[in-house]
Amino acid sequence: MQSEVRKKLLDAFTAANGDYLSGQYLADLIGCSRTAVWKHVEDLRKHGFELEAVQRKGYRIVKTPEQISADEIRLGLKTKFLGQVIHFKESVDSTQKIAKTLSYENAPEGTVVIAEEQLTGRGRMDRIWHSPKYTGIWMSMILRPNIPIAQAPQLTLITAVAIVQAIEEVSKLSPQIKWPNDILINGKKVTGILTELQAEADRIFAIIIGVGINVNQKLEDYPEELREIATSLSIEQGEKISRAKLIRAVFANFENLYLLYLEKGFEPIKLLWESYAISIGKTITARTLTENIRGKALGITEDGVLMIEDEAGTIHYVYSADIDLSEN
Repeated sequence: MQSEVRKKLLDAFTAANGDYLSGQYLADLIGCSRTAVWKHVEDLRKHGFELEAVQRKGYRIVKTPEQISADEIRLGLKTKFLGQVIHFKESVDSTQKIAKTLSYENAPEGTVVIAEEQLTGRGRMDRIWHSPKYTGIWMSMILRPNIPIAQAPQLTLITAVAIVQAIEEVSKLSPQIKWPNDILINGKKVTGILTELQAEADRIFAIIIGVGINVNQKLEDYPEELREIATSLSIEQGEKISRAKLIRAVFANFENLYLLYLEKGFEPIKLLWESYAISIGKTITARTLTENIRGKALGITEDGVLMIEDEAGTIHYVYSADIDLSEN
C-alpha cells in the first residue's frame, strides 16, 4: 500500500512538470486526507527529495537525491511497462541472479532490478565487471517476448542501440557500438550488456538483460589494469551525469525500440545498430574459441550475426567472438 501511494504521488509530480500541486488535489488523487499527504511528503524529504511548499499553491519537487532510488527513477518515468516495477537494492552479489529468481516467480515483463553496488558482477564469458558503489548503473531487465529462441541474441543489439540513444540524450557524448555488446567512447569501454535466456525446448520463458554503465567514476576508481581500456561518462564529459535521468532515458528508448521490433521485426533495429557501429567497413580481428578471423567487417545479418570478409573474399559468419579493432 505504501509503495502504491508513493507511486501515485511521484506520477502526479511527474505529470505536473514542475508546477505546484495542492494538498487537496493530491489527497483526492491518492484517496487520503491532506494530513496523510503531508506525511508522505515528509517521507519523501527523509529520502533526499527537496520539496517546496507554498501556501495556497501546494507542493513541488525542486531537487532529487544524489543517490539513486526507485522513487527518483519513477519521478519522470514515462514508459508503459519497463521500469514500472523496480526492485532497488543497496548492495547485491548480482542483479542478474535476483532477476532470474524473480522471473521464475512470474514477475511481470518490464520488471527491473537495480543495485547501487554489485559484489560479484559478471559480463560475457564470465568476466568480472567492476561495479563500485554510487557511481554507475547496474541493473537487469526481465522481458518475455513471443519470438523464436534463435532470435534472442537480437535483444542484445536492441539494448545497445537504446543505451547509445539514451547517452546521446543526457550528455554531449557520441558513443559507438563494438559488436556484440560493448559501447565505447573515444575507444574506451563505458557499457557492457549480458543477455541470458530462460527457455523450454521450443519457447522462451524470459530473457534477462543485464546492463552495466560506467557513469560517474573517476579514473582513480578503476583498478590499474582497466585504466587504459575503460572510462566513464563523467570522465569523458568532464562533469557528473544524473544516473536516474539516464536510467529513465534507457527505459524509454528501449521500450520504444522493443515495441517497434515486436511489430516490424529486426530490420529497422539493424539499420540503427549499423549506424552506430564502430567496426563496419574496417579491418578487424574476431577471436573465436577455435580460430582468429581477420578481415573487413561488412555488417550484421538479419539475425544479428557479424559478417567478415577475409583477404580471399570469403565471408565468415561470426556468432560469438572478441573483436580486436587494432590495425596491426
